[in-house]
Amino acid sequence: MNLLLALGAAFQAFCTYLGQLGELASETVRSVFAGRVRLGLTLQQISHIGFGSQMVVIVTGMFTGAVFTAQTFFQFARLNMESAVGPVISVAMCRELGPVLTGLMVAGRVGAAMSAELGTMKVTQQIDALRALAVHPVDYLVVPRALAMLVSVPLLVGECIFFGILASYLVATQVLGVGSSYFLMNMYKFTEAEDIFMGVIKGFIFAVIIVLISCREGLHARDGAVGVGRATTEAVVICSLAVLISNFFLTMFLNIFFPAGV
Repeated sequence: MNLLLALGAAFQAFCTYLGQLGELASETVRSVFAGRVRLGLTLQQISHIGFGSQMVVIVTGMFTGAVFTAQTFFQFARLNMESAVGPVISVAMCRELGPVLTGLMVAGRVGAAMSAELGTMKVTQQIDALRALAVHPVDYLVVPRALAMLVSVPLLVGECIFFGILASYLVATQVLGVGSSYFLMNMYKFTEAEDIFMGVIKGFIFAVIIVLISCREGLHARDGAVGVGRATTEAVVICSLAVLISNFFLTMFLNIFFPAGV
């Protein structure tokens, strides 16, 4: 009986959480279509999210591409399929590794910062002060961050894919002895525009997930500094789990429209 009550309470809390995310998303969309967009704040957030996250995304993409290339080569060498390393790495970076790694890095760097900033404003009553000045917190705080994420994350995904494939090419051809012509020819043959589209679409959806969860955690922070730290931790953990879980369903769904190897 106690187990059923606990499961019921957990399910109720989960539904409440989803409802809060949906409400925040609807308010954000209404603000955007109502024209309440602050261009200066949006550009500032694009610089912070996009430009500020470039280095961590590039390093992550390069070393992931490099180590995945080495492992793939060592296994394929047993089957005399060394020339197949290029397309495997390219498709994997475009469809899965690029968007997922970018989402996780952005969640850790930007999601935590968003939650901490909004949480600090909430516990210090700065958000209440905005309401007293007739400024809607969603218009002023959430919309610029949401638009900046929607612009920045797909571009960061493309950057992660590019540098991952570049590192793969360098490791395969300069370190492992794979022929450059074989690597490039097979990569061009088996990598299509649909693979890149799939990665960019995933990046766009991950951006929505990260900004909604991070802003929700920040706007619901309480209990002072302890609450801000808890909200920041929850934002990173929930964003990371949401990216990984949603990636499975996106892969299953998007492969209907972008089947591999077609």
